Amino acid sequence: MSLKIFCDIADLKLIKKFNKKNIVKGFTTNPTLMRRAGAIDYKLYSKKIISVCKKKPISFEVFADDHESMIEQGKEISSWSKNVYVKVPLVNSKNQFTGKVIKRLNKENIKLNITAVYSAEQTKRVLKNINKKTKVIISIFAGRAADSGKDPVPEILKSVKLAKKFKNVEILWASVREPYNYLQAKQLGCHIITVPPAIIEKIQNFGKKFSDLTLDTVKGFLIDSKKSKFTI
Repeated sequence: MSLKIFCDIADLKLIKKFNKKNIVKGFTTNPTLMRRAGAIDYKLYSKKIISVCKKKPISFEVFADDHESMIEQGKEISSWSKNVYVKVPLVNSKNQFTGKVIKRLNKENIKLNITAVYSAEQTKRVLKNINKKTKVIISIFAGRAADSGKDPVPEILKSVKLAKKFKNVEILWASVREPYNYLQAKQLGCHIITVPPAIIEKIQNFGKKFSDLTLDTVKGFLIDSKKSKFTI
């Protein structure tokens, strides 16, 4: 099984750029990325993205906070295009599990991306609320877990094992912090890793010899020294 790389971005210009790269198999967005990209009308901006990314899977997140509104937003978002996954957070801001939302949308054959997942126990809760037919991505926030001093690897490994019982479920490594996370996700058996544009550029350089990296580093220092016109 090969690890698919998704690009985690909402900037329209960057989506146009990375959609042309064969290494990028899909895209993920969230309300924060949409805001940073300057989106004002969520639906209109999302449809602009879809017009660029017509074939690769792309996730758009619900932003309602009550379950019924999440369900309605999920249905609406799903209707925008066949390649759209509806992102649903594991809980709302009141820490209420969104199992009802997941179950309802999944039952209506809406492709889902369950986000803000951190543990295998949370993965298990999601799996209890889905069928074995409709596509579901479970996004585990490895980077944010590590930022809090917790090792995400055991939780991801357990989640991958749990997901093996479901042919329609993919485990996604989210909140990437460095290119090496790609190798970690691959070793653990993740199906997808979603990566910021700058790190995708670095992943494309994988395989360079240490001697080549040394030379590139020194050349970079020299270029910056000349640009700065340093003297002693």
